[in-house]
Amino acid sequence: MTPKSLLRLPQATSTLEDLSGGQFHHVLDDSTVAPSRDEVQRLVLCSGKVYYDIVGHAQRRGATHVAVARIELLYPFPVRQIIDLFRGYRNLKEVVWVQEEPSNFGARKWVMPQVAEVLPEGIAIRHVSRPERSSPAEGYPAAHKKEQERIVTEALA
Repeated sequence: MTPKSLLRLPQATSTLEDLSGGQFHHVLDDSTVAPSRDEVQRLVLCSGKVYYDIVGHAQRRGATHVAVARIELLYPFPVRQIIDLFRGYRNLKEVVWVQEEPSNFGARKWVMPQVAEVLPEGIAIRHVSRPERSSPAEGYPAAHKKEQERIVTEALA
């Protein structure tokens, strides 16, 4: 299951070599962050389409204090890989779960307690999502676009 927008998105494709000789990664770290990772203070965790919205946003380039990682497997939760991810960021102050669904939908209720359980002491955790709603969709394209912009901007700010 994937949004139709990802079917033709070049960044969301795999090569034949990846499919035949690669392996599935439960967690994908931010490959654009400097190897020392000392500058990173916020780690954004997400899954799915919102990842491409965040990394493709105009503010992403200037947000050098933010790393964006994807959790590709939500259940069973990849505890060991998440712990390894946290260890790679020495100056981490905050972990943010980002989802485009309302906060009463999506993976937030599952992911947040799982992350909090293995989060090193002294690091804050919060989430960015749409407000709670009875429906997962905005229902109006302009409202959806405005809310999506707010979610991405808040994740990177």
